[in-house]
Amino acid sequence: MKSLVTGCAGFIGSHLVERLLREGHEVVGIDSFTDYYAREIKEANMRGFIKDDNFHFIEEDINRLDLSEILCNVDYIFHQAAQAGVRASWGESFRHYTDNNILATQALLEAAKDAEIKRFVYASSSSVYGDAEKLPMRESDVPKPVSPYGVTKLAGEHLCYLYWKNYGVPAISLRYFTVYGPRQRPDMAFHKFVKAILRGEKIVVYGDGTQTRDFTYIDDVVEANLLAAKKGKLGEAYNIGGGARISVNEVIRLMEEITGKKAEVEYIERQKGDVRDTYADTAKARRELGYSPKVGIEEGLRRFIAWYTEEMLG
Repeated sequence: MKSLVTGCAGFIGSHLVERLLREGHEVVGIDSFTDYYAREIKEANMRGFIKDDNFHFIEEDINRLDLSEILCNVDYIFHQAAQAGVRASWGESFRHYTDNNILATQALLEAAKDAEIKRFVYASSSSVYGDAEKLPMRESDVPKPVSPYGVTKLAGEHLCYLYWKNYGVPAISLRYFTVYGPRQRPDMAFHKFVKAILRGEKIVVYGDGTQTRDFTYIDDVVEANLLAAKKGKLGEAYNIGGGARISVNEVIRLMEEITGKKAEVEYIERQKGDVRDTYADTAKARRELGYSPKVGIEEGLRRFIAWYTEEMLG
């Protein structure tokens, strides 16, 4: 089996590469090392597999590659690459999101229509829902993103659907709900919160902290990708959540309990593009993919804090 993983040096992509290699796949990884966060962090993410004989790395922008050649003999495409971040997607930065999230996805799908792939798994986001009128969020809800980032991820889903509908590209979209765990991006809340608590620094919370999220542990997201490579209805989107809804304030309380340290919290104005609450209805993913999240929020936080303590402070 041969798989292509885009964004292979990122948080989710690097974990997925490791799992695929363990499963016996030959893996081609693409990453352009965009400057959203430090290159050395991404290089560290790849440390465990960069020299693996079954891994081949391509450092380049997807939009600049001869993808038809790369896709030769590839069985599975896991398209994780994207310009991340809700808050950074406004204004002039939006062109980076259109290039990396929309144009790159279209280029990959265009190449895939002429390749004999078994499955194209696209990494989407709960950001496509926007401020949901009711919870939990279901795939049948009308998406109404409230950030430019969310708009680009929804556009990627639509591209997957139309390439399946018109060309038979076997595409499935996975809507991730706030993924966390070892190697989480440094701009994400859990990473920033744990860093601040362990260093005795102030945590900054956007809003009053009562906003809720469905947090999903990295291992469950990786498992969802492997399930989607074999199961599910083509052209469809699936919610991938952690199975529980918890407030930001409660997350901080759990972090205090696990670290044994008191957090100093400053609450500031809610940011444009941030949604109030997320909560995934995963019934469709359970039924059609066999997805069942295994790692709860407390256990996941313990694992993340242990990793951070060893890797970032050790």
